[in-house]
Amino acid sequence: MTADTIAVQVQTLDKSFRSLRSDSLAIEEPLQLCLNGSPLSITMRTPGSDLDLAVGFLFTEGIIDDVSQILSMRAESAADDPEQSGDKVTIRLRPNIAIDPARIRRNFYTSSSCGVCGKLAIGAIEVRPSRPMRQSGPQFRADLIYRLPDLLRQAQDNFDRTGGIHAAAIFSPEGGLLGLREDVGRHNAVDKLIGFALRDGSVPLGDSLILVSGRAGFELVQKSVMAAIPVLAAVGAPSSLAVELAQRFGMTLVGFLRGERFNVYSGGWRIQ
Repeated sequence: MTADTIAVQVQTLDKSFRSLRSDSLAIEEPLQLCLNGSPLSITMRTPGSDLDLAVGFLFTEGIIDDVSQILSMRAESAADDPEQSGDKVTIRLRPNIAIDPARIRRNFYTSSSCGVCGKLAIGAIEVRPSRPMRQSGPQFRADLIYRLPDLLRQAQDNFDRTGGIHAAAIFSPEGGLLGLREDVGRHNAVDKLIGFALRDGSVPLGDSLILVSGRAGFELVQKSVMAAIPVLAAVGAPSSLAVELAQRFGMTLVGFLRGERFNVYSGGWRIQ
């Protein structure tokens, strides 16, 4: 098994026939994020791309505007310190970077399924992107968008093994896969992907489309807006707040992308 999956023994019942076999599960473990020496949050995630996750989290939460504001970052394993339970990423910002306490006040635990759980006030989910959304393009052909879920699945190694993991991928207008990350949490997969793009120097992603394997909740639109991604497509349904946010920032929001059919909830002019 890989570092992000584990083998377990399961009993399978099929028309009263019982068999014992080995099955692969996606690992879900806690990751503690520490900022400037203080605990920031604990998120449940699939191990892997932890630095991307931490950077993407800080960016989409509005704590940093650019990866250059990070002075140092380090991923630490529980094996390094037996007194620690779970893994940890420690990030220090440059001394001249001011931190707004109101932007980072959270409860100490965030589940893998919720990107806004633990927010202490409704104002803490206000979206304040540092980069404007491009309103002059790009445009994506509908026949290309139809094919994107298949392209995503072909690149999803862990989904094929476990059937229980989400993915987020960035595509060019020509259908080129620019990056992909997987996680048990939808918002973690997006944070990992945006963190990867930040560290790769690709943000803002004004000529790209982000595809998510589940539904399009508010937090996924929020994170995509923060990275100035103009098109978000999801295989599942959007929420009312996700549509409202996409319309507010001029984002194209696609939902129920299945086969040769999808719904456009905002920004239909980007779809050819």
